[in-house]
Amino acid sequence: MSAPARAGIFIYAKDPDRLSAFYESVLGMTAAHRTGQMVVLRSPDLQLIVHAMPPQVASRVAITSPPQVRDNAAIKFFCTVPSRSGAQESAQALGGQVLPEQWKGPGFVVRNAFDPEGNIFQIREAAA
Repeated sequence: MSAPARAGIFIYAKDPDRLSAFYESVLGMTAAHRTGQMVVLRSPDLQLIVHAMPPQVASRVAITSPPQVRDNAAIKFFCTVPSRSGAQESAQALGGQVLPEQWKGPGFVVRNAFDPEGNIFQIREAAA
């Protein structure tokens, strides 16, 4: 067993199983641990904990299809993927989306994306 992660991200989800399957596919993560309330995902770079919302909170959250993007959050994470097109294909198949606008940074290209519950994040791919 590997050592506990030194850093990571929590995402509260109405449907943790659906959201964890999304991030496993889009970001290439693997499930390291599951309970009835959460799924711990990991990659070499990141630990992502998808945790069930408390029932009183979940009852007030409506998930639409397509999801309403929650872009007014104070924090947004990014993850490097081997292929933006592969991430886009996976995201669309699983109820999310990778948005078309992209920006170039030093050595990478980035695009915004959102998951099936509308949480926004970014994908990065190394620039050619």
